[in-house]
Amino acid sequence: MSAVHLDIRGRIAELRLDNPARLNAFSVEMLGHLAAHLDTIERSDDIACVLVTAEPARAFCSGADINGWGDLSPAEFARHWVRSGHRLFDRLARLARPTIAVLHAHAFGGGLELAAACDIRVMAPKATLALPEAGIGIVPGWSGTQRLARLLPAPVVREMALFGRRITADRALALGFAAEVAEDPRAAAEAIAEGVLRLSPRAVETAKAMLLAGCGEDSAAFIEALGSAAISASADRAEGVASFREKRPPVFPGT
Repeated sequence: MSAVHLDIRGRIAELRLDNPARLNAFSVEMLGHLAAHLDTIERSDDIACVLVTAEPARAFCSGADINGWGDLSPAEFARHWVRSGHRLFDRLARLARPTIAVLHAHAFGGGLELAAACDIRVMAPKATLALPEAGIGIVPGWSGTQRLARLLPAPVVREMALFGRRITADRALALGFAAEVAEDPRAAAEAIAEGVLRLSPRAVETAKAMLLAGCGEDSAAFIEALGSAAISASADRAEGVASFREKRPPVFPGT
């Protein structure tokens, strides 16, 4: 049975793709598991960093399992499969905690889009990146032409999406898409995650929200979230709540 597992060790969480027989390609069930695990992570105050990994196979993730969408009608494909994956990857991108994709092998199609939804990526030397959708008569549907285009130069994305070319780990590093290339990408990612544990959780969360707002990732929502967080720590908020409960006019201190 294909799945996405959530393992939590201390303050580090791991989302792990587990469909090695299909090169860790996403199934319908895996999208459901990912949604449930994102709920858990979002509700937790203890998780400081999230690793996105996959079971050992020739690919970190080869994309979306054709068995999951091949028989869908055009309407079902657009409304359910594409939109469901898009919403989930957006949620991953907007997690308050920093995320690290650990690419032990190739990331193609939806696998590349999953990696692009993380904050940084660590790749094995032989791992490659590709958008092979045109080879099976479809197009990138989980932000391969949108979010990925904000992380890589436009000509490089065109090279992959229009010409089917692969990008090597060394080139991904030179382009800034990969933070590190390591023989043991998991160990390298864990070392980065351990460094996060020494940082202020609130500062990291606020910085991530500011960065997302700055790059246009639903900036209105993040601006409101930042403003709400700031006002929630004010004496005015405390007075407003207290006066409401005590049924009296508020006397705001302005602090």
